[in-house]
Amino acid sequence: MNAGLRTAILSSSASAPVSRLAGRYGMRLGASRFVAGETLDECVLVLRRLNEAGFHANTTLLGEDVRDRPQTEGVVDEYFRILDRLHAERLRVNVALKLTHLGLDLDEELAHANLRRIVERAAELDNFVRIDMESSRAVDATLAIYRRLREEGHDNVGTVLQSYLYRTPHDLEALLPLRPNLRLVKGAYLESPDVAYPRKEDVDAAYLRLVERSLRGDGYTAIATHDERMIDYALAVAEREGIGRDRFELQLLYGVRPQLQASLLARGFKVLVATPFGPEWFPFFTRRLAERPANLGFVLRNLVRR
Repeated sequence: MNAGLRTAILSSSASAPVSRLAGRYGMRLGASRFVAGETLDECVLVLRRLNEAGFHANTTLLGEDVRDRPQTEGVVDEYFRILDRLHAERLRVNVALKLTHLGLDLDEELAHANLRRIVERAAELDNFVRIDMESSRAVDATLAIYRRLREEGHDNVGTVLQSYLYRTPHDLEALLPLRPNLRLVKGAYLESPDVAYPRKEDVDAAYLRLVERSLRGDGYTAIATHDERMIDYALAVAEREGIGRDRFELQLLYGVRPQLQASLLARGFKVLVATPFGPEWFPFFTRRLAERPANLGFVLRNLVRR
């Protein structure tokens, strides 16, 4: 996608007027393709259908950049409710969350304490928590909190690494002794060329190197991409190195390339569909639009039809 258009789309997520307009019309114009509703009840219906079709899933209560301590406590309560509901429904679904939703911008200790409560509740219910990675400014704190939780004995927690950041190979090497559960992505935030590769081909090459190194480690790798070339490369590495299918999974986003998801599932691979929900969906949605021109075209077609 043209770099200027991508920048404009990502910048729109911080615009109050655009957010208000999106809140009024966005779900009808295309956001519902990528977001499984605004309520947990709506999301559970989607998650159940995915499970019945053979997919695993995770879900996220969309939200970020919380700067109010009582609000972070409400987010923790909501994740308790989500975990309890997933358990009651017997769904093959774990959760993913952002640390800025738990107060990272206020206090790293607050975010750690809030996340620890959620991870402990998930462990009681035999579930798993993925710490999503955010913009480059949050990487140090995110990895530090992940490491602390592992050192405290919590094994039901994983995190994410982004191939477009120059620093990521070093971060991966530092984490590998923990036998980590890592989701590998390319990265979707607006970053300076001082910290991230500006060219897609460099991001792609970095992603392939990360996937290969992670698969050769002793942890668990979630290969999160919709690029068939990347997926084929990862599967070839796993076959060549004798890496069992219990050591990795393929992750794709709800609403993106469903035929590819189905074909991978039919080949016997574990496929997890990332299925977010919640009223604060607009920043997530803009990142999905910025990733692929086809996503923006889908929204524009819906707009024309109306």
